[in-house]
Amino acid sequence: MKELRWLDRGLEVWLLAGLVLALSACGDSGRSGGHEWQAERDTIGDTIVVRTLAGGVWGDTAELVADVTIGQFDGPDEYMFGNIRSLAAAPDGSIYIFDSHVPALRKYALDGTYVGAFGREGGGPGEYQRPDGGLAVLPDGRVLLRDPGNTRISVYSPEGEYLEGWRIRGGFNTSRRLYADTDGNSYTLILVDPGAAVMDWQLGLVQYGPDGVPRDTLSAPSYDYQHSELVAQRIEDGENTSTSVNGVPFTASVAWVYSPLGYMVGGLSTKYAIDLYKAPDRVLRIERTDWEPVPVLPEEKEERERITTANMRQTQPDWRWNGDPIPDNKPPYRGMYVGARGRIWLLLHQEAKRIESDEIEEARPGEVPSPTWIEPVAFDVFEPDGRYLGMVRAPDDFARYPRPFMRGDTVWAVVRGELEVPYVVRFHIRHPDEET
Repeated sequence: MKELRWLDRGLEVWLLAGLVLALSACGDSGRSGGHEWQAERDTIGDTIVVRTLAGGVWGDTAELVADVTIGQFDGPDEYMFGNIRSLAAAPDGSIYIFDSHVPALRKYALDGTYVGAFGREGGGPGEYQRPDGGLAVLPDGRVLLRDPGNTRISVYSPEGEYLEGWRIRGGFNTSRRLYADTDGNSYTLILVDPGAAVMDWQLGLVQYGPDGVPRDTLSAPSYDYQHSELVAQRIEDGENTSTSVNGVPFTASVAWVYSPLGYMVGGLSTKYAIDLYKAPDRVLRIERTDWEPVPVLPEEKEERERITTANMRQTQPDWRWNGDPIPDNKPPYRGMYVGARGRIWLLLHQEAKRIESDEIEEARPGEVPSPTWIEPVAFDVFEPDGRYLGMVRAPDDFARYPRPFMRGDTVWAVVRGELEVPYVVRFHIRHPDEET
């Protein structure tokens, strides 16, 4: 079987400045900070550009503060986690967690109390074989679990009763979220052209109505840009049996998500800009001109070269660097999320810090080294109308995978404690003007 890895591709549209309208704002929560948000608004054809010039609605940098922690290092089975693949929260604050180590889909109350488990491993009704990162809660409370192993999305009631299964294409596992919008539609990732070569893969979403009937297929945003790629191939008996395609570290990339408000959000990180495709003839572009590039530290660059080389040699043992060099500066962002109410959380590149440890183990020959230079997790947060709220810093143990879940000022995410044991933590945003 041929092993394949994919890389997003895309169409960059350069926009010229038009009529400029100065904006002033206060937050939707009535907050005002020491640095007033200053922005301008351009209208260019069917695109409205909201450009932050300085400041933010919240003022100074905010931070995530833990409220509830679910999980124990040693305790009852329902509070011990092994490999959390996905999580999602219901409107009432209940949290659903799929742990592939058990495997089990579990429900916890707002205060972290265990409620119960849904389904079990297997191939029968309500059972699951290989769920991936796809977990969602519809506005009516139904819980959706994407299970490529059984080629279906399993649908459960909030009480855990199995209701039905919606057929999906099998054999395609992904960490990408199973999206749900405010109208009760859901969206799952597909390869639009599964027969294409890995370097030509195009991604999209299939929409399912509230009744589970497949509807439209939506293409991911595309940008006309030549990505810096590294390619490794394993040749056996004259035949290509495996191909790995990875981007050159710290070069620009395409990021996109689907908003619960019913549109794609995407961007190419050659510049600080993201696009909200609110309608076929209406795009909102969000920009920041006060962003400063973050340097790639020399030690960080050297380590990333070693890690990348070791990783590519897992496919091609004699691999040598065959792409552009690692740049001196990082792109403005490295990913994005959209909260349950449409807020955009842009995952920023940050200056890396070296892990302080006297016991950093050297990788053995043939192994991929673990990184010792780590970027802190920080987000820029925008309202869906383009208002820049401000930066939010996450704690050091905050994990980006599985993908965190956001609703308003609340964030659910996995953190890793002693011996890398995972926990699920509910955070709230502590704003700069709040007392500690």
